[in-house]
Amino acid sequence: MPGGSFDVDRKIEELTELRAAAAAPDLWDDQERALAVTRKLSQHEATIAQIEELQQRIEDGEVLLDLAAEEADESAAAEVAAELLDVERILAKLERETLFYAEYDDRPAIVSIHAGAGGVEAHDWAEMLLRMYVRYLERSSFRFELDEVSPGEEAGIKSATLTVTGDHAYGMFESERGVHRLVRISPFDSASRRHTSFAGVDVVPEVEVNDVEINEEDLRVDTYRSQGAGGQHVNTSDSAVRITHLPTGIVVACQNERSQLQNKNRAMQILASRLAEHARAEQAKEIATIRGEQTEAGWGRQIRSYVLQPYQLVKDLRTDLEVGNVGGVLDGDIEPFMDAYLQWRRAAHENE
Repeated sequence: MPGGSFDVDRKIEELTELRAAAAAPDLWDDQERALAVTRKLSQHEATIAQIEELQQRIEDGEVLLDLAAEEADESAAAEVAAELLDVERILAKLERETLFYAEYDDRPAIVSIHAGAGGVEAHDWAEMLLRMYVRYLERSSFRFELDEVSPGEEAGIKSATLTVTGDHAYGMFESERGVHRLVRISPFDSASRRHTSFAGVDVVPEVEVNDVEINEEDLRVDTYRSQGAGGQHVNTSDSAVRITHLPTGIVVACQNERSQLQNKNRAMQILASRLAEHARAEQAKEIATIRGEQTEAGWGRQIRSYVLQPYQLVKDLRTDLEVGNVGGVLDGDIEPFMDAYLQWRRAAHENE
């Protein structure tokens, strides 16, 4: 089983280097590097141990299957078959791990939702998306914190930001970056006409503030009272902070912490992550220009349609995955779209 999509040989080679790095006396002089080394070391050791165990289970199962066949023991054969099915399930889980290869996949994800043009319709759709993600997160192993919610004037929300932490948080949520389109009979239209609404989802990996150079003179810091809907989204606070980065126009806010200082520090961390992603996007655009390619920047491209009328279908426009249970998707059943995106991303990476 060495090699293949798990690339065990390479992991074994890296293991020696990682163990040496982890044993270095100056490891914790750079805390971020130390965490990255120890996390990768732990992941490699766990993967290799699991693959070796699976290999042994497969070999044992083959021997037992041969013995069961020789003795015509149907119960033993059924037991071996169940064991091999369990092995197959674990292999599928390990195979999924190979989809997380990008630089920032293990970072926390900062997920921002912005209502598109269209007033109350778009605001309601943005809140539906927020609920979809929260429902997914509540049932998952991820942890999350709602940093900011800006309610709409009549209904729904104008924007929201949440931070997701856990294994491969950014790797999973990268699939959600883009424009989400909803088609339905509007509950706000007395004539019951069909409306199309848009909302943008921005997803960036969290970075440390010290990793990004930010000039204080480029910032406008405003404080305001939290406008959360009666505690539905966030705790009421008199110390919410909004920071505008004047050169780029990037605006971030935080209202969920207990003090103005905590809200400002959290907002600065979100700003650093957004600025780092902005720099990466600008670099990618420059490279694309040099190559002569025409690419759409950032989260401004449509990625997924949610159609409630005249038929029911959710379709991802990148992977072509279609799901007819729209209600289930809007209730948080979005992992099939995340998994399909990871497969699509790896195929695109291999074809580069």
